[in-house]
Amino acid sequence: MMPFEVKEGRGPIVLCQPHGGTYVPPEIWTKLNSNGQELADTDWHIGKLYDGLRDDVTVVSAGFHRYVIDANRDPSGATLYPGQNTTGLCPITDFDGVAIYQSGDEPDEDEITRRIEKFHRPYHAAILREISRVKAQQGYAIVYDCHSIRSQIPHLFEGTLPDLNIGTDNGKTCSKAIEQHVAEFAKGSGFNSILNGRFRGGWTTRHYGRPAENIHAIQMEISQSAYLESETAPWSFSSTKAVALRPVLAQILNSLESTLP
Repeated sequence: MMPFEVKEGRGPIVLCQPHGGTYVPPEIWTKLNSNGQELADTDWHIGKLYDGLRDDVTVVSAGFHRYVIDANRDPSGATLYPGQNTTGLCPITDFDGVAIYQSGDEPDEDEITRRIEKFHRPYHAAILREISRVKAQQGYAIVYDCHSIRSQIPHLFEGTLPDLNIGTDNGKTCSKAIEQHVAEFAKGSGFNSILNGRFRGGWTTRHYGRPAENIHAIQMEISQSAYLESETAPWSFSSTKAVALRPVLAQILNSLESTLP
């Protein structure tokens, strides 16, 4: 199996989808415990949610599950949120802090290195190729990192997440105009939103966002309550909720480049 899939587009936007995949190699699957095999921390149906919202986008989507390796984490293992609960490069617990491996079967350093080479590195090499291609064609590139998460996870954050969580690492990863445009549009969309709240942008956004070099990156973390029937198994897609959410996301995507000079 290829660790990623690429759909090439002619426009300036590269959609990255690191957590929608559910593939777990058999040799890893057998080491997961019953909790891990639920794959509960998937960005469920993220590809379906964004499909067709803009015709000319490039999409780079990971096929492997985040329990294999988290494609939105620093391959060095450095934490994105010092002092806060989070999951690592090769998670050994779920978002609730509960073990996902059978005792003694957690990945060691050699196994983590193997997963970086087989999954993490090829996925990001594909992103870099697409950013370079798009920038060569357009003069700039906009990386839009697509995520979703349960709205309530006490182990990671207090209370209930807003529907739309926009991350730019406090304005470092994209132009101020893009940041303001997305934040203001989200604020007036009918969905509740926040800019650089609990989620300020993961490794993808922080690694590729170089506005001085005409590469802008922004993360959108969507509360799954905004488009799933339920945030528990079987995590079914809600067409009724999506009818309200998809036009908002489409308008954001179709207006991003209008903010640039």
